[in-house]
Amino acid sequence: MSALLEIRDLATHFATATGIVKAVDGVSFDVHAGEIVGLVGESGSGKTITGFSILGLIDAPGRIVAGSIKLEGRELVGLKQGELRKLRGKRIAMVFQDPSTALNPVLSIGEQMRMALAAHENVSRAAADARARDLLARVGIPEPAKRLDAYPHQLSGGMRQRVAIAIALLNRPSLIVCDEPTTALDVSIQAQILAEMRDLARDFGTALIWISHDLATVSALASRLIVMYAGRIVEDGPIGAILRAPRHPYTRGLLDSLPSMAAPGQELRQIPGSMPSLANLPPGCAFAPRCTHADAACSAAPPTQRDGERGWRCHHPLVPA
Repeated sequence: MSALLEIRDLATHFATATGIVKAVDGVSFDVHAGEIVGLVGESGSGKTITGFSILGLIDAPGRIVAGSIKLEGRELVGLKQGELRKLRGKRIAMVFQDPSTALNPVLSIGEQMRMALAAHENVSRAAADARARDLLARVGIPEPAKRLDAYPHQLSGGMRQRVAIAIALLNRPSLIVCDEPTTALDVSIQAQILAEMRDLARDFGTALIWISHDLATVSALASRLIVMYAGRIVEDGPIGAILRAPRHPYTRGLLDSLPSMAAPGQELRQIPGSMPSLANLPPGCAFAPRCTHADAACSAAPPTQRDGERGWRCHHPLVPA
């Protein structure tokens, strides 16, 4: 079965005064209908720029310099903005990290949802309001009819994020890119939204790309994991298999830094150092300066290895216990 989304050798670069920043550098992966894929890594790993590239939201001085992005078989790279606008919200949508900036503060929730529908469908106000109420209820908002008249500032952060998710679902897109949408919410609200998103993906058949730096959050939602470092994918595969036996030292470091991995009173293990400048990456493996397994071989580009559904890029992959 062909993939819903096919990304091949994607490269998104930014021309800056200090040099060319290779924010995304040769990224390839697929997403199938109804699948939830987690895209994880530290800040600066390239995960958000990958998401923005899919929707054509890269502003100057950034641009996609190479690669292909196909949604339902249609090439998105090179499409004019008018064509992309027809697809955004209709076939592909995005939920941003901060709903306070994603929602218009001077328009009511109902007005914003009607506008999102009217951009792609010719529907009556009554039909638009009915769909809006249904989706607000589906994402866990009480008294949805009353919320249509509310303004964003009258809702809590968790409620605003639920509204943003409902707007993303309005036109029943085949793919939603979620850029750390629960980062600013408390743990109990996070858990509720994760459960709701999992149910919505199942009920609507919508595929999700869930971008996060939090492996614990992603592990509760996604079926497949993609780990990025310095603009490149370093490991990917079924999330259960990766969590049980990561092959890349960077993935192991992310797991070891989770509080749940430490015994009570034990200090958390951290990945030493920090991510290198994307404008001046070291030769070979970008993770080598921080890796306890690195040696002279790591000055060359690591090979891509695959074992069934799993893949990793490392000269010295970890051996499963």
